[in-house]
Amino acid sequence: MVAKPAGIPEEIKHYINGEFVDSASGERFDILEPTTNSNYLTAPLGGQEEANAAVAAAKEAFDEGTWANMLPRARWKILNAIADEVEKINDELAQIESFDTGLPIRQARGQANRAAENFRFFADLIVANEDKAFSMPGRQLNYVNRKPHGVAILITPWNTPFMQESWKLAPALASGATVVLKPAEFTPVSASLWPGIMERAGVPKGVFNIVYGDGQTGDMLVTHPDAPLVSFTGSLATGKKIFERSAPYMKHLSLELGGKSPAIIFADADFEAALDSTLFGVFSLNGERCTASSRLLVERPIYDRFVEAYAERAKKIVVGPPSDPTSEIAALVHPEHYEKVTKYIEIGKSEGRLVAGGGRPAHLPEGNYVEATVFADVAPDARIFQEEIFGPVVAITPFDTEEEAIKLANDVEYGLAAYVWTNDIARAHNVSHQIESGMVWINSHNVRDLRTPFGGVKGSGLGHEGGYRSLDFYSVQQAIHVTLGEVHTTRFGATGYADNDLGLGGPSA
Repeated sequence: MVAKPAGIPEEIKHYINGEFVDSASGERFDILEPTTNSNYLTAPLGGQEEANAAVAAAKEAFDEGTWANMLPRARWKILNAIADEVEKINDELAQIESFDTGLPIRQARGQANRAAENFRFFADLIVANEDKAFSMPGRQLNYVNRKPHGVAILITPWNTPFMQESWKLAPALASGATVVLKPAEFTPVSASLWPGIMERAGVPKGVFNIVYGDGQTGDMLVTHPDAPLVSFTGSLATGKKIFERSAPYMKHLSLELGGKSPAIIFADADFEAALDSTLFGVFSLNGERCTASSRLLVERPIYDRFVEAYAERAKKIVVGPPSDPTSEIAALVHPEHYEKVTKYIEIGKSEGRLVAGGGRPAHLPEGNYVEATVFADVAPDARIFQEEIFGPVVAITPFDTEEEAIKLANDVEYGLAAYVWTNDIARAHNVSHQIESGMVWINSHNVRDLRTPFGGVKGSGLGHEGGYRSLDFYSVQQAIHVTLGEVHTTRFGATGYADNDLGLGGPSA
């Protein structure tokens, strides 16, 4: 096994009500290092007792009101202190994330800074936040009273886990909610850094809690009656289960469930820019990203040229150890996921023309390594066209007309992201408007603006987060109506009132 980075903890425990605790059952699960798949650490497997304790702690902290009722500027100060603490561990976090997830170290760097920016953004947002008032002069004043909703269950994925956790933690805490975080089972290590960060930043006891575990642990949290909010990022299959399991409790849900995102490349596009961007868009982060441009729809006049250039570049992508700064693709996160991706590659060999990759790099005989894999001439009913692979695999398909491109883009179960490449500005907008996706980038890969909504349609999820939409999710927006003058009320049960009191418009009796 490769040497562990210095920041890896010796032991991982749940963090509940400001205390580190083991599972009552004593059960633990293995954490694997993806370049050798050897076990290097264990984490406690949360059960019903831990789920109950964590939610109870969060509910008590919420009901007590210190956090929920804190002035926005006071929460702003603590959120910025969290950001300060996160920034201090940037180098340490990069080493941990790369070791634990298999992410190339060059892509793991900066994750802490991105996480810190999430906290600073939402700190500023709650201070600047305003809600509308509606005046009816002399009659009524109506305004919105925004208040935190309660305990939020945050279930996060295993790709860039620390940064993904910050996407949920920052708006939840900014809104005044209290939280129970359940990190992904494959990659729980960097989450163990959060308790120290929260304590040093001054987050009150019980406001932030962590329970580690598997899908059953998540189910115990999702179905807890005292937690009205669930924010989940993960697979469509799990999202459907959460939707079903939450229904009896009328939970408020935010579900981001992956994608099979198209990139439509018209013949008039900047060829080299489209090539660079779509290569990065699917092969960065080992292809383990929900917004990956994993379906390339290329207009026929440039199709052959594009496939040839794309395959040539893909063959040169450096696959190597996560710790090597020259690696562009490193090890997939876990042997279970490696098996899934390689099965799809075998399926793809009968569904398309393999033009690059397709196997394990010869110089890496062990670990979860896969070459950058490119299939051309893929039919729209192929599994590698329809199903999310979540690895370094791309399908390329030609189209002849704008209408065909839109149909191909929409003809999948998912609808998270899309990318349109053209120098025709009218076509860029018109095509984007017809794509069934929550987000579209024109002449770019996925470049995030934290103010904009993030989320999908169809099988890609339910609800949107990002900017004020995140605050909306974690808040109750209560309409308050204040009477300013005499209110005309029809006097039911009284005698001697006029017909027009009933709104009949007739003469007085």
